[in-house]
Amino acid sequence: MNIDAIRAYCLAFPRTTEKLQWGDDLCFKIAGKIFAMLGLDNPRLCFKCSSEVFSELIERADIRPAPYVGRYKWVMLDRLDAVSDAELQDLIQRSYTMVAAKAPKRSKPGSQPARKAKKKRTARSQKSGSRKTKKRR
Repeated sequence: MNIDAIRAYCLAFPRTTEKLQWGDDLCFKIAGKIFAMLGLDNPRLCFKCSSEVFSELIERADIRPAPYVGRYKWVMLDRLDAVSDAELQDLIQRSYTMVAAKAPKRSKPGSQPARKAKKKRTARSQKSGSRKTKKRR
């Protein structure tokens, strides 16, 4: 897959946004959380994966733990053709699913916005208003 195809694929997921960060990294996010990063000047791709997949992928040529976030099971493809197109789509979809599962509830795909419960005022707070008063001696 090339840069344009990866960008189109990532933006097809519900509630996905993109933002250019850290120079040339195009970050794809769900609820403000990154699920994939695409290097534009030097084409490379980073994404999150499960522990098992991480262990398998880093054994391959042109795939390594991503700088700074490798300990969280993120990998970096130094070449966009390091895996087949079908496998890359599957890996990106899994990354999206893992990150979306930890996104705030109102931003998970298919969920309704969360509502805040109103605080009930106690009889004591109603008498004195919302401020507490101190007695001076």
